[in-house]
Amino acid sequence: MAMQIDLYTEITCPWCIVGHHRLDKVLAERFPHLPVDIRQHPVLLLPDAPAGGLYIPDLLRSRYGITDPKIAFARPEGEARASGFELDLGRQLWTFPTQAAHAVILAAAGLNAQHRLAVAITDAYFLAAKNIADADVLADIAADHGFDRDRARAIALDPEQHRRVEAEALKAAQAGVRSVPHFIFGGHTAIQGGRSEDEIAAALQTASGALSL
Repeated sequence: MAMQIDLYTEITCPWCIVGHHRLDKVLAERFPHLPVDIRQHPVLLLPDAPAGGLYIPDLLRSRYGITDPKIAFARPEGEARASGFELDLGRQLWTFPTQAAHAVILAAAGLNAQHRLAVAITDAYFLAAKNIADADVLADIAADHGFDRDRARAIALDPEQHRRVEAEALKAAQAGVRSVPHFIFGGHTAIQGGRSEDEIAAALQTASGALSL
């Protein structure tokens, strides 16, 4: 029986790209024979972000009083390097609305490619500095992961699908999801935030032990 992993993330959150890569790395290296069913759930950190995006240095200054973005970037960049991949947060200096991207990911629920699609969209945002609020950008990524391009584009543009994302994000907040990434392994073992590979592995071990009882 596959272990269900519920993963709550926000696409534009640096700790979420680290969490995605760490989860995949831990599963590949330490649990290669463990069947898993990874289910993605949306969290909206900036639900009212304008269509044109927000300039991250301005956001850091106004919200947190940080005048040098490198200060905010240093820790997640260092954690990424510790897990074997390069993350240059100075490459992407805009944060965009994520409802459209989450809508495409939600529409892939039940498909084997949902998690890979979520990782690909997150990577496109951070590593390729793509505007993941753009329906054509999302459609191109989705088409590379077994999704019909026209359908993905239509979902990305559909206000009803955006409202569905907002409802799911509200449900997550009401269930106690306060920081991202938020992992729930096997329906009961939860960890959240910028966790190490060892912490993710320990949670997986606990959950897999309970699964085998």
